[in-house]
Amino acid sequence: MSLALDHLVVAARTLDEGVAWCEATLGIVPGPGGKHPLMGTHNRLFAIGSPVFPKAYFEIIAIDPDAPPPGRARWFDLDTPAVQRALSHEPQLIHWVARCDDVAECIGRWRAAGIDRGELLAAERDTPDGTLRWRISVRADGARLCGGALPTLIAWGDRHPTDTMPGSGVTLEALCVAGVPAAVAVEGAAPGISFDADRPPLTATLSTPRGRVTLSSLSE
Repeated sequence: MSLALDHLVVAARTLDEGVAWCEATLGIVPGPGGKHPLMGTHNRLFAIGSPVFPKAYFEIIAIDPDAPPPGRARWFDLDTPAVQRALSHEPQLIHWVARCDDVAECIGRWRAAGIDRGELLAAERDTPDGTLRWRISVRADGARLCGGALPTLIAWGDRHPTDTMPGSGVTLEALCVAGVPAAVAVEGAAPGISFDADRPPLTATLSTPRGRVTLSSLSE
């Protein structure tokens, strides 16, 4: 069972700050996104897919100030003081999300190996093209694990976000992951993805209108 990169996650203190960072850093205005009632967050998205990373996209996410408290920890450690302190400086690459053939089986196998990736939750958000639905692994404490290097697992319903995304002018060239258990590295081994213990948890290399841009994640 192999993992495929689904999307990169950049978190921002506010979505407006995330959009401004994207324009300044990558040279594009991100496309529309939506709201996540389950988690009290909202996002903006754009495609970064290529033959090496089919159906890959880029998510800029922030806590939605207009949403009621979700009654649980938000995903991707967004509630933690450490992440919020980092975001007070600028938006940060914090995580990656991976598709796999059987999410429930992968979660169970990781749990047996001592890796608690969390429960499989059903989530959805409305879009102009209809409701997107997916299942995603989220821990009760919202933790990413391994400084964000251990991927969250996802399985989409009948539609994928990239099905209606235009090209953005940004493509993902490579992703380097550091600090995950060996079993995860074996499953995640795929073209374009490498594993190196001497790097930050995540290092993404993108081709953009501003040239080649390398994003490194927080080292916690």
